[in-house]
Amino acid sequence: MEKRWVQALPGVKETTDLLAQQLNIDSSLANILVQRGITSFDEAKDFFRPQLAALHDPFLMKDMDKAITRIDEALEKGEKIMVYGDYDVDGTTSVALTYSFLSQFTTQIEYYIPDRHKEGYGISTAGIDYAKAQHISLIIALDCGIKSTDKIDYANSLGLDFIICDHHLPGDELPAAAAVLDPKRSDCSYPFKELAGCGIGFKLAQAYCISHQLPPHLYEQYLDLVMVSIAADIVPVVDENRILAYYGLIKLNTNPCTGLKALLDSCHKTKDYTLTDVVFTLAPRINAAGRMDHANQAVKMLLCNTDDLAKEQSLFINLQNTDRKLSDQTITAEAFALIDECEVLINKKTTVVYNEKWNKGVIGIVASRLTEKYYRPTIVLTASNGTVTGSARSVAGYDLYEALVGCADLLIQFGGHKFAAGLTLKPENITAFSDRFEEIVSATITENLLCPEINIDTALEFSQIDGKFQRILAQMAPFGPSNPAPVFVTHNVTIVGRAYIVGIKHLKLNIKQQNSTIFEAIGFGLAEFESLLQPNRPFSVCYTVEENVWKENRRLQLNIKAIRFDT
Repeated sequence: MEKRWVQALPGVKETTDLLAQQLNIDSSLANILVQRGITSFDEAKDFFRPQLAALHDPFLMKDMDKAITRIDEALEKGEKIMVYGDYDVDGTTSVALTYSFLSQFTTQIEYYIPDRHKEGYGISTAGIDYAKAQHISLIIALDCGIKSTDKIDYANSLGLDFIICDHHLPGDELPAAAAVLDPKRSDCSYPFKELAGCGIGFKLAQAYCISHQLPPHLYEQYLDLVMVSIAADIVPVVDENRILAYYGLIKLNTNPCTGLKALLDSCHKTKDYTLTDVVFTLAPRINAAGRMDHANQAVKMLLCNTDDLAKEQSLFINLQNTDRKLSDQTITAEAFALIDECEVLINKKTTVVYNEKWNKGVIGIVASRLTEKYYRPTIVLTASNGTVTGSARSVAGYDLYEALVGCADLLIQFGGHKFAAGLTLKPENITAFSDRFEEIVSATITENLLCPEINIDTALEFSQIDGKFQRILAQMAPFGPSNPAPVFVTHNVTIVGRAYIVGIKHLKLNIKQQNSTIFEAIGFGLAEFESLLQPNRPFSVCYTVEENVWKENRRLQLNIKAIRFDT
């Protein structure tokens, strides 16, 4: 499917010119800063030089004082504490951080991750019953719980207190917990609303250290875990998340925790990690534990204190990831076949597919692959303990969550955000739900949203790209949502020599503009252009500028996202 090229409006010229002069940088880079809301020298300084001292006061978060008071009480009385978390990367890193941090002050602590296949997402009755049986009196729940009002009421009836540390949107009623930490609470004035679940755990640890005048390194040692959660949970990499990701990457690349170090070793890449590397290399492996077996395995690895045990655990998780890949590929192929062989499904504006035998642990990945291929709001469903569970993915610009709100009467439960969600329904409601979802999306989505787009930051001449340009550009990292790697467009480009295919689908080539330097370029998935690219046939390219590292050699390279012929 050909993508639409959408170029951002330029920043205010006077602001851009002044910023370029103050920072002594190329005007195109200054323009990108202005487009992203960085309009002054001081704002640029904060952006290019993140400081841990700029993290917000954790006590600005509603109920933080209550949370610390309840933890103090538990520690003073020797109460048993349980750290409870979700089974994805954000949940397992949250549990590892909070459990490890509090273990510095008590031995009366354990952790609990619900079984994805038996208990499902969020606070479970089974988890509460287990806590009661183990004489636990305080449960700290991370990356879940904000909508678990009934489960918290049940825990209260058993004499168990909860501290909720969540980052999802609350429902109409907050759970009656001892403390509810969630920046998205309507009554919470915390300055930054987009922390990941592990970020909330980090702020809890920070608050404890401030309250007890303990040194910052007691919580800063977990920055690599926070960074992994930021990358995996696709939260905006701005404000506090930018600071946490920046320092978390430094820690990952220089002094990672024992568990992550073993995982890096097993991936055969131990340095120069970016957030993108974490998303595609580390996160799938950590996630694989909960998808194929039990997420306890991931937490166990992240908590390892010895190299030998960490190596053993990371190898086990790698094997689980291999199994996950096979399952993912099989189910994706089956889902493709379901759609391609049904004209009704092909012509819809949504995709809803169901197979009772599909692995619940990988349907989210399959939903992402279907969205990528057919580019429309997608839901993949499978059977789960007498009900049907589903994973939903959206396209850029369309609010999937709101569409699910319109189907709420057909669902047992659902949760998530604009671009991804989970849901549960009765088997007899599948057809009605599929029809309603199609009806709502068809009525609310515009045609242009059903065509993928490439968002271009600014036009650029090859003559502007040099070593200094690349060094400044690299300092805009870490890249991620709300601060993506800048995409440039250059026109009137010609090929030097000939293009050739690497791998199966990728294109390697050298390109230039008239009288410019010749640039090496790679186009992933663009092999179809090999025979079309001819000397003296000008074309336009969308691309990012990056540093290619291969066997200690570093070279500037253009990563081509799309090609369009000028004539």
